[in-house]
Amino acid sequence: MAYRIRKAAVIGAGVMGTQIAAHLANVGVPSLLLDTVPTTVTPEEQQRGWTLNSPEVRNRLARHGIQRLHQLQPAPLYVKTASDRIIPGNIQDHLSRLSEVDWVIEAVTEQLEAKQQVYQVIVPHLKPEAILSSNTSGLSLTTLSTALPPPLQQRFLGTHFFNPPRYLKLLEIIPTAHTDPAVLETIRAFGRRELGKGIVQAKDTPNFIANRIGIYAMLSGVKVMIEHGYTIGEVDTITGPAIGRPRSATFRTADLVGLDTLWHVAENTVAALPTDPIQRAIPEPNFLAAMVARGWLGNKTGQGFYKQVRTETGREFYEINYQTMEYQPPRPLRAPSLQQGRGIEDVRQRVKTLAYADDRAGQFAWKVLSETLLYAAERIPEIADDIVQVDNAMKWGFNWELGPFETWDALGVQTAVQKMQQEGRHIPPLVTALLDAGHAAFYEKCQGTQRYFDMRQNAYAEVPQDPQHLRLSVLQERQRVVQANAGASLIDLGAGVACLEFHTKMNAIGGDIVDMLGRAGEIVERDFIGLVIGNEAEHFSAGANLALMLLEAQNEDWDTIAQMVRMFQQVNLDLKYLRVPVVAAPAGMTLAGGCEICLAADRICAAAETFMGLVEVGVGLIPAGGGCKELLWRCQEGLPEEVPMDLFPLVQRIFQTIGQAKVSTSAAEAQQAGFLRPQDRITVNRDYVLYDARQLVLDMASQGYTPPSSPRVRVVGRSGYGNLLAALYNMEVARFITAYDRHIGQKLAYILAGGDVPAGSRVSEQHLLDLECEAFLSLCGEPKTQARMQHMLETGRPLRN
Repeated sequence: MAYRIRKAAVIGAGVMGTQIAAHLANVGVPSLLLDTVPTTVTPEEQQRGWTLNSPEVRNRLARHGIQRLHQLQPAPLYVKTASDRIIPGNIQDHLSRLSEVDWVIEAVTEQLEAKQQVYQVIVPHLKPEAILSSNTSGLSLTTLSTALPPPLQQRFLGTHFFNPPRYLKLLEIIPTAHTDPAVLETIRAFGRRELGKGIVQAKDTPNFIANRIGIYAMLSGVKVMIEHGYTIGEVDTITGPAIGRPRSATFRTADLVGLDTLWHVAENTVAALPTDPIQRAIPEPNFLAAMVARGWLGNKTGQGFYKQVRTETGREFYEINYQTMEYQPPRPLRAPSLQQGRGIEDVRQRVKTLAYADDRAGQFAWKVLSETLLYAAERIPEIADDIVQVDNAMKWGFNWELGPFETWDALGVQTAVQKMQQEGRHIPPLVTALLDAGHAAFYEKCQGTQRYFDMRQNAYAEVPQDPQHLRLSVLQERQRVVQANAGASLIDLGAGVACLEFHTKMNAIGGDIVDMLGRAGEIVERDFIGLVIGNEAEHFSAGANLALMLLEAQNEDWDTIAQMVRMFQQVNLDLKYLRVPVVAAPAGMTLAGGCEICLAADRICAAAETFMGLVEVGVGLIPAGGGCKELLWRCQEGLPEEVPMDLFPLVQRIFQTIGQAKVSTSAAEAQQAGFLRPQDRITVNRDYVLYDARQLVLDMASQGYTPPSSPRVRVVGRSGYGNLLAALYNMEVARFITAYDRHIGQKLAYILAGGDVPAGSRVSEQHLLDLECEAFLSLCGEPKTQARMQHMLETGRPLRN
């Protein structure tokens, strides 16, 4: 049987259920959100005249869940209107509507009996081909399935989303022995392509893969901390970026997730695995349980491992002293290995340097890492058939830069084993098999292909590759680089399409990138049918090299700044009018000049998590690479020329977008702001962005591509400029902006009005670019702009002077 998912239902309007429904809504899948019927009426409902029979009361839990979506941070929704796709209801009045859905996700409380009772209620209403899954974080799927009739057991599996579902990539899917392979493949494909997930297939064991290893790593770390007298803050200093983990490290992550949630998972693991090494990892004294008992659950209760307190110098975060259960100022950890690690970009080398250091930080890192590595190696093949599933689970579910087996390789397997043996520790069979086979690492590269050690074959096997996941690093290894310099590379993507990749720090735009933008255009027109501009870095581009710009401004080298601006404007114009299609493929931060490069492309194929904005006013400048000009044109593109129209509201909206340095929190929001056109594409799974961008180039080329014509842009002129100036005056009087904000705003207003011309005039692109350049140069010479630039470089935050 073929399965298709066009509509879904989520049973359970708690935190996870509601956010799963939100992410379905994000990607255009309408869903029912059902929960139980309340047994009492709230005072507010009584005041409104509602009773227990009122739909508003009966659907209260689902309605309130949807309302919470608009309050949560980070936002679960790409855009607020996405929640319109979620239909609230309850499991008494709306069961019949389950017959309309293709996928039912049960997300009720993590109790076996509660879930099975829900199944008894909903099963009679499911259509014959509906898929049912449980969002359990660790219960046995086999046991859960015993409450289902045999035909439905074939369409049942576990789908463990990680919280928050929009942002965490991992989706663990857990089949039972009865799950139809076609159902498994349907959820795998839908999760990967439509929901943007990294799919890991786990075995039906307690807490599956990521939580099993993650909880062990946390508990063993707490135990080492207590036994060797480390503080909460010291542990977080060591277990963050220093070892390739998120900045929230161990205890700040626990506060974010909630101590009650973590402790519940830990208790389930301990209870379900009486002979597992996790039994030895329970800390003594067990202050974690004591914190949960006191209701100190983390951010949601205002205190957990950290608590914000008011001091003489302002608000500060204090950490808990687990011996006294009182909060105290954090004690910084200073260790040579940590200082050395901060200068090491390569995470593998950084982890190795710290783990083998003989100072206080290194000793802790070794103890915790080695415990986790041994535990993970011992779990194969219990929790997964291969090491790739485990490494991906930890990277996608816990945001580790390296999975456990990648960490083994970073430390050097033989070196790590020798040290472990000297400490009298048991080496797992998987590690012994690797070394006995004469291999030095769990992963190896062979002719550009990554392979992993497969214990079942006692040999290397190829890491499965998705053909739609184009990897620039692999293409580089296969000698597909056409031309390169220190800032960017032109790479052959295949099928006649080239890709321009930036590779400076934060992909900041400097002379090398501008030079390669120009050269890429010439090469692509000659040798390719189209160009993609994209990369595999965390962020597409943070904008121009601010440090270089500040240096030239402080040296008063205005000619050099003018030349830099003109060159950037020209390469963007050249991209726009290239004789072959150009598609920008942004993801992550796409700011300032990075955004302007995208605006110059024919089309944009953006990752769903793309944060676009023209943010130059934050450093006292205005966009000068064509950003003002492009937004001004886009707001009127396609409007009939013969129809009179008041353009001022459209210009005012652009003025606010640039003047307030607005940054979209998703690609969908960028589309609403005008950075993306309706014909641009949004790809939910970032892994597929380059592939989809290449396909877009091929589609445009196959349809007979014609470069756009140079427009003459209608402007609001002097009268519109006057209106914008009046708005700025009122904002300063109301103290919404500073006097210098107003000064910058006046420069921006002059550009967007088209300069000193009558309203309704049509001006050329070059006219608008000249206005951008003139304003940019004049602001570079202002001391307050230079102060803003300096402050941003030093603190990463804007200065309001």
